[in-house]
Amino acid sequence: MLKGFGTLLLKELKELIRDPKILLGFLIVPLIMFPVLGYVLNLSMQTAQESALKATLLVLNHDSGQNSTEFMNFLNTTIRVYNVSVSTAQDAVPLLSNYNATGIVEIPVDFSQNVSARKPVDVKFYTVFSGSGVFEQAGSSIVAFLVERYNRNVAPDILLPENSVIVKGNIVEGVDPRLLSSVVLSQAIGLPITMIILLTYSMQIAATSVAMEKEEKTLETLLTMPTDRFAILMGKLSSSIIVAGVGAVAYMFGFNYYISSLTSAIPVSGNVNLVALGLAPSLFGYLLLGISLFVTLLAALALAVILSAFAQDVRSAQSLVSYVYPFLFVPALALMYVDINVLPFALKVIFYAIPFSQPIIASKAVAMGDYLTAGLGVVYVTAFTLVIMYIASRLFATEKILTVKLRLRGSRKQTPVTGE
Repeated sequence: MLKGFGTLLLKELKELIRDPKILLGFLIVPLIMFPVLGYVLNLSMQTAQESALKATLLVLNHDSGQNSTEFMNFLNTTIRVYNVSVSTAQDAVPLLSNYNATGIVEIPVDFSQNVSARKPVDVKFYTVFSGSGVFEQAGSSIVAFLVERYNRNVAPDILLPENSVIVKGNIVEGVDPRLLSSVVLSQAIGLPITMIILLTYSMQIAATSVAMEKEEKTLETLLTMPTDRFAILMGKLSSSIIVAGVGAVAYMFGFNYYISSLTSAIPVSGNVNLVALGLAPSLFGYLLLGISLFVTLLAALALAVILSAFAQDVRSAQSLVSYVYPFLFVPALALMYVDINVLPFALKVIFYAIPFSQPIIASKAVAMGDYLTAGLGVVYVTAFTLVIMYIASRLFATEKILTVKLRLRGSRKQTPVTGE
């Protein structure tokens, strides 16, 4: 029934394996990309754990009894604590940088009395919120563990922690730092996913558009028309942006419905308003973010056009474009969960140097009011985009767009067929 199927299967497999563009794009690149991503996440986790072990707390001890001193000593066995003489927790906030502290503990005046009487006592914990990394709240998790262990050693539920956060130097009462981190993280997932979809779709469309023109021999006709060649380039880029944008919007609607369906049945304790906390971007922040995403999209499209110019057909163009994907996926997936500020200096430089990571860095920066970082990122990506656009325009301005080819070793050579 399937006579000759095995022979044809082996023939097709050999042809695909012999093509180095396919071998690199779909086999070797993923084998490199995912280990690199795993290394970055593992390194970030180790850095967060080391930071948590080095966590420092400022203690406002309003109680002069023995039990409060013992409680401070108990905390000091795991976390370094410093006793500060100020009236309120807000007064202690300016001192956080002096001690490199990540939180404040406020011990009430009746702490020793209640502990001696085995009565529950409220202790206030204030945690500094500085970003949206998934590992950021490791320090608050250690504090929660210490509170639980203290309760086991003294009396069940004798210590009742009241959690609050310190956002941009202001104390926000009644907000659990772990809950806030989860909410901000869920908000931060949307942009990287949208960016990945938008950039990959756009690059594939742009590369296919140019490669199809070359494959069908219609690019020569298009370039001989009385039309500015830069206008041809911009037409291809603009059409790719429009089509990819519509696809990305449709995808995000479906993705948001999928996420809301999963989370609608999960009860959430507490109401976190990011706008009230000052963690939502302002109008100027949204403008910076939009500009960053737009110039990054232009750079990706121009890069796809340049790569497709070296291809002979659509399949080769798509394979060449796939070489860029690690520079899209690794920063997007890593910075989705990791705050760039906790990474080692070398990794920071690498992520800042990759232009496709700038929109994600900008989204977190504008949420924290750091417009300088977002603005510098826009300047950098704009400069990178202008360079790529210039190279692409020069390709379209000459006949090299028709003749340039990229040959890798192992590429299958076509032998001309001659007749007798």
